[in-house]
Amino acid sequence: MTHGYLWVPFTLAAAMAQVFRNAFQSRLSARIGTIGGTQVRFVYGLPFAGILLAVYLTIVPSRLPAIPAEALAWSFAGSVTQIAATALMLVVMAKRDFGVAYAYIKTEPVTVALLGLVLIGDRLPWLGWIAVMVVTVGVVMSSLRTGDDAAKLAEWKPLVVGVASGALFGLTAICFRASIDLVPEGSFMLRSLVMLVVSLAIQSATLAVWFVAKDASGFWGSVREWRLSIAAGALGAVASAGWFISFSLTIAANVRTLALIEMPVVALVSRYVSGRWLTAREWAGFALITLGVALLMFAHAA
Repeated sequence: MTHGYLWVPFTLAAAMAQVFRNAFQSRLSARIGTIGGTQVRFVYGLPFAGILLAVYLTIVPSRLPAIPAEALAWSFAGSVTQIAATALMLVVMAKRDFGVAYAYIKTEPVTVALLGLVLIGDRLPWLGWIAVMVVTVGVVMSSLRTGDDAAKLAEWKPLVVGVASGALFGLTAICFRASIDLVPEGSFMLRSLVMLVVSLAIQSATLAVWFVAKDASGFWGSVREWRLSIAAGALGAVASAGWFISFSLTIAANVRTLALIEMPVVALVSRYVSGRWLTAREWAGFALITLGVALLMFAHAA
């Protein structure tokens, strides 16, 4: 069931919160390593997700819903695939410059649409498929720099890893949407926030096992950098809450396609700060992203 365009503001809020969370995580990764910077979105996000749920229950007194085993299974699958997708993303970003890596990974809307159709029967109208393709082409165009030729893009190992990362992020979105839909009672807000807390708890427990069994230096590094870690965790919880609520309101392909509207915003701000003007290819890519989002909104209204 959809609720008109209510998913749109939640998606936009999630995308903007994610931009700032990524900025904090980038600073943390430079100081305490990749694992330390990555885990804060889960470990430090969990308490804030709990606070969001508690605030909602205070405002709208409700009974916590029972969570079926199937919903837990989808949540577990989404939690694990999100960690794996993040790890692959970091691998490809280490092997390729950011623009090329981003172009690989942000093929995600296509995989979300395909996986949503195959796994849970989410169907995009034909105009929605066109929107997904247009946005994806726009992302690829605007991510690349002058000199990023076809040979560079076609290097198969980074390409496979990057597209796999995007596919896993897409699978994550499908899993979380399925887990929310399988909770049989409660408002869309309650079901979303409950499954958010459950998923972050699974991810934090998984990472705790890693820290105990392998290396806890990343966690202790985040404790030393507690100000940045708390900020990243809070923004991560807000972003994730926005994603989960959006997934409860519309199909994941709509959410992940609209979310790419963040890219022109981030690029324009970055260019303003750096003083470098946008290239013709970047402008064309952003125009395609905007056109694709407009098509998506039109398809949703039809």
